[in-house]
Amino acid sequence: MTVPGWLWAATIALFLVLFTLDFWIVGRRPHVPKTPELLRWLGLFVGSAILFGLFLGWQFGGDIAVQFFSGWLTEYSLSVDNLFVFVLIMARFYVPRELQQYVLMWGIIIALVLRGIFIALGAAIIAQFSWVFYIFGIFLIITAIRLATHGEDDDEEYKENAVVRLVARLVPIAPDFHGTKMRMVLDGRRVFTPMLVVLIAIGTTDLLFAVDSIPAIFGLTQIPFLVFTANVFALMGLRQLFFLLGNLLDRLVFLGIGLAAVLGFIGVKLILEAMHENALPFLNNGEPFDVPVISNWLSLLVIIVILTITVIASLLHERYVEPADPSGKE
Repeated sequence: MTVPGWLWAATIALFLVLFTLDFWIVGRRPHVPKTPELLRWLGLFVGSAILFGLFLGWQFGGDIAVQFFSGWLTEYSLSVDNLFVFVLIMARFYVPRELQQYVLMWGIIIALVLRGIFIALGAAIIAQFSWVFYIFGIFLIITAIRLATHGEDDDEEYKENAVVRLVARLVPIAPDFHGTKMRMVLDGRRVFTPMLVVLIAIGTTDLLFAVDSIPAIFGLTQIPFLVFTANVFALMGLRQLFFLLGNLLDRLVFLGIGLAAVLGFIGVKLILEAMHENALPFLNNGEPFDVPVISNWLSLLVIIVILTITVIASLLHERYVEPADPSGKE
């Protein structure tokens, strides 16, 4: 797929318009969003992604659209997993409810910039070294195993990463939030507010998640344009999902297993593709292996089936397995 310059320009313009509109509404009046507002924005972002994928199919063929939708669904499902940590970060830093939307908006913007750098590096590495798919595949399978066996207790407390700890140690931080301000004068000296630390925590935490998600989407498409747009569309609706799902995240009890299945599947797909195009001299004398290659259509179908089963199984578990009342009353 050769992406013309006009498409890059039009796509970036679309993203800028959506983000500017979102920023203007949220930034001018931080508030706790109501459900109708969240549904409107989420519908706009999801609808835009679907229309964008259909446009790609019309312009470049069905296989390109399938690659985009596969990448978008995978990134979206992995982004939902991010929300667990975002909830913990908000609680850890006591972010006021009315400021959480503002924090998430800026955190997502930071995450997009960092992911863009990751995507550019990944595309450059893949273009030069096709054998990197072996590494990506093994890494995703290991990640899938870790995710499937991940205990719920590990997610009960957020622990600051090295960047957050360094900032907190080197920069004077005020004890309380002061609206959306990041700097203020306190007792005659300039200090930063906790808003700065929270934004850094959100952005850098998402970058850690990108270490898993970027190799995963490169396993579904090697077209940088599709990788980038799938990531942007997935992150766009993340803020609305945070408020819509909220405490409902705990109801998705099988989300970790579902995501593990998706990552494991993509890991196997990557290794099969690497074997099919093998050029490493110490493997099969540098000749390609005669192995099946998983098609893009099958990848999309498998991802949809896994995510659907994950949601249905979680809802059934809550309804039929978990006790309705710990006291034993109906």
